[in-house]
Amino acid sequence: MTTLIACIEAHAARLTEAGVSFGHGTTNAFDEAAWLALWSLNLPLDALDAHAEQDLTPEQRARLAALVDERILSRKPAAYITREAWLQGVPFYVDERAIVPRSFIAELIADASIDAWLSDQTRRVLDLCTGNGSLAVLAALAWPEVQVDAIDLSPQALEVAEINVAKHALQQRIRLLQGDGLAPAQGPYDLILCNPPYVNSQSMARLPAEYRAEPELALAGGSDGMDFVRRLLADAPQHLSEHGVLVLEIGNERAFFEAAFPQLEVAWMETSAGEDQVLLVTQESLKKALHA
Repeated sequence: MTTLIACIEAHAARLTEAGVSFGHGTTNAFDEAAWLALWSLNLPLDALDAHAEQDLTPEQRARLAALVDERILSRKPAAYITREAWLQGVPFYVDERAIVPRSFIAELIADASIDAWLSDQTRRVLDLCTGNGSLAVLAALAWPEVQVDAIDLSPQALEVAEINVAKHALQQRIRLLQGDGLAPAQGPYDLILCNPPYVNSQSMARLPAEYRAEPELALAGGSDGMDFVRRLLADAPQHLSEHGVLVLEIGNERAFFEAAFPQLEVAWMETSAGEDQVLLVTQESLKKALHA
């Protein structure tokens, strides 16, 4: 076990045997071991093919083994160990003050799926429940002409977001606001992005340790997962411009969402996880449902 690829395969087997859970940037043991290995060697995460047969020194092997030990014993997501997470090829700082960024909304920004709902008048964007600020940064990078507000209830999460805004030199275009829901919003906005706490209480009780290492505030959505979403949909129309849209992630809670909002007309967006994780709703549809 001296080459990089051999070390990765051996440590992937260790991760599998230990029964760790994935979902914070990787979906399987091999990719997780590769992430930790490449990070420990200070290599880009896409550099495995070029370095697979590289022999590792005893010191390099020991450093990687220690990282995998920490991953198994702590049950922390790898992103908390490396202090780094990637979304759509963009690097972000992250630590335990904020949820590990993994929103499928990032895909929709990157592949321009949202663009058809915008116009040349789109100028104001809000990232609600911003966490470490990743969606706000991706929005600012994708649409150079917009100004972005980013709101979170957690002052600690906003400290992490501030690091990422500075990391990508976007201090002039992203404004961080602290408060509950839309209370600190300074719209109207042409686009609101929101990956809120939506995990229902039964699912929360069954979460693996890796997810319990994250701030519960960013995950727990009440008995049906819709506590925050109910408030958001009631308040959103007055914070959206006339042609504004809300893009909302609800994870695996589509059944609960449709039970809670049976009259609401929404468009389900295609992501790598299918068509029931993220929805888009217009200001007009929200107003119509409120008055139904």
